[in-house]
Amino acid sequence: MKTMKEVLANRLSRLLCVKSLVTLTLTVVFAALALRGEVGQDFMTVYTVIIAFYFGTQLERTAQKGPGAG
Repeated sequence: MKTMKEVLANRLSRLLCVKSLVTLTLTVVFAALALRGEVGQDFMTVYTVIIAFYFGTQLERTAQKGPGAG
């Protein structure tokens, strides 16, 4: 069984991968633009594609591990 420190270190390392950084950055930009009411259609399209890709790859990775994993 993993310790809490190992679990946190693993999550932090996954968070810092490039894909996650891009997704988090775009989400912050999206939130800022939404609060200002300046979200353009082009940005919304790109953001939607990137978010769909991110969660699609996460789902695929989970499915490959099999039931009960992770």
